[in-house]
Amino acid sequence: MGFFDFFSSKKKETLDNGLAKTKESVFGKIARAVAGKSTVDDDVLDNLEEVLVTSDVGVETTLNIIHRIEERVARDKYVSTSELNGILRDEIASLLTENNSEDTEGFDLPTDHKPYVILVVGVNGVGKTTTIGKLAWQFKQAGKKVYLGAADTFRAAAVEQLVIWGERVDVPVVKQQMGSDPAAVAFDSVSSAVANGADVVIIDTAGRLHNKVGLMNELTKIRNAVKKVVATAPDEVLLVLDGSTGQNAFEQAKQFTKATEVTAMAITKLDGTAKGGVVIGISDQFKIPVKYIGLGEGMEDLQPFNRRAFVDSLFGE
Repeated sequence: MGFFDFFSSKKKETLDNGLAKTKESVFGKIARAVAGKSTVDDDVLDNLEEVLVTSDVGVETTLNIIHRIEERVARDKYVSTSELNGILRDEIASLLTENNSEDTEGFDLPTDHKPYVILVVGVNGVGKTTTIGKLAWQFKQAGKKVYLGAADTFRAAAVEQLVIWGERVDVPVVKQQMGSDPAAVAFDSVSSAVANGADVVIIDTAGRLHNKVGLMNELTKIRNAVKKVVATAPDEVLLVLDGSTGQNAFEQAKQFTKATEVTAMAITKLDGTAKGGVVIGISDQFKIPVKYIGLGEGMEDLQPFNRRAFVDSLFGE
């Protein structure tokens, strides 16, 4: 078990509420797809394919899911439409398990070294700084000493926002003047964390999708800077994506995974959108674990991603 008790009733309720719009949309589409049908035949599968694609699951992942259901129908000979939700739940959960999106408890800090260094990347507006603040709060709730690094030095608003979160959570923020070298800020952040015996340091980076070469060079400089302080750093490169943008999130994931070695993802803003299916597609296509999902404004609404709980909320009865 990690720090956070994912299966508490409060968190399950938050998950159900956060995915309500996606579930309502998907269920409505499935109901129309099977209308007048008693068994899962070719017409139902064609309609189901359209349902999944229009629910932002993504074309490749949708075709994979449909293929799995076709095999199950062929094997079982008779599959009623009333079984479809359960079959979808099982096949998608299996798919996520196979594709490195196993049940997690978020970031589980090692006991053999500290600080645990997390670089956070993603475009402006996806909830990157908010995710950092909520992560810092969760680590602090678990009794960890946390430092934040304001290495997005291109926007004054980014530094100010991180400072506000630092004050709210009561953790120190390492920053420099606007326009400072981001790698220097990252170096100072990890150095301060080491000097003060911190368990975790979370570093914000510039949220720009400029050309891939520029992004790659900048992130490489930051990585090299933190390695000078802690040879194993960074422990994680967390990509934050806005789930409410649907297919746009796929494109951002593509760009950032080409630019740097992303080790984990957080998908935010899933409450209030019907595009929650994007979590399934991104988990499948990029083979990178989704560690957190954002389901609201509250500190506790950033939850460790648990594929079975997620799929149960989406396709359960």
